[in-house]
Amino acid sequence: MSDLRDEAYTPTITASDVVYHGAVWNIRRETFDLPEASGLVRDMMAHTGAVAIACVDEQERILLIQQYRHPVRARLWEVPAGLLDIPGEDPFDAAKRELAEEADLRAGRWEVLTDSCLTPGGSSESIRLYLARDLELIADEDRHARSEEEAGFRFCWASLDEALDAVSAGEITNSIAQLAILQVDRILRAEAAGKPIRTRSVDAPRRLIDGRDDAADQGTAGGSDRPRA
Repeated sequence: MSDLRDEAYTPTITASDVVYHGAVWNIRRETFDLPEASGLVRDMMAHTGAVAIACVDEQERILLIQQYRHPVRARLWEVPAGLLDIPGEDPFDAAKRELAEEADLRAGRWEVLTDSCLTPGGSSESIRLYLARDLELIADEDRHARSEEEAGFRFCWASLDEALDAVSAGEITNSIAQLAILQVDRILRAEAAGKPIRTRSVDAPRRLIDGRDDAADQGTAGGSDRPRA
């Protein structure tokens, strides 16, 4: 049996306090003990967790969305994504909602690609990446009205070769978009060669920990104006 897997571990936490209440996320300071060291103090973003979707059409192209990201002062190419900021919402339901709101699409076929920690040294965020296929456009009258940064969305259906070249050239820098492109390329190549490929069902358990227990402190009530992941 392979030991190549992350191991969930909860240390002895001796103090845990929100030291900064932000507009979107809080900063929590915790003191904890490990077998190898005690009295450790770390500040971390108490993140709600998120979902993202790699959409692949019948021509085996991947959907990319360009959005302005203020912390890096850039318009980044990404995949549809959103926060788990609605209390009690199942990640799969969140993914279906985000796909409809951000891309005006529904999907008839869903699989889980990965669960990822994006910045585990400073944030509790984990994100589940789905693969969505058998896509259908939502009727104009049923589409979500996008606002704020989302009002400036640009859309691109990119071939996998084009997308891979952009990743390799440093032209697509969003880590989840990079992961989605690499995962989709791996799966489509295996399917074309008739090789077995492993994905997970949408009800596969999420083993990673995120900060959704802090959602009540964060003031993110959800709705059409909530921030994207």
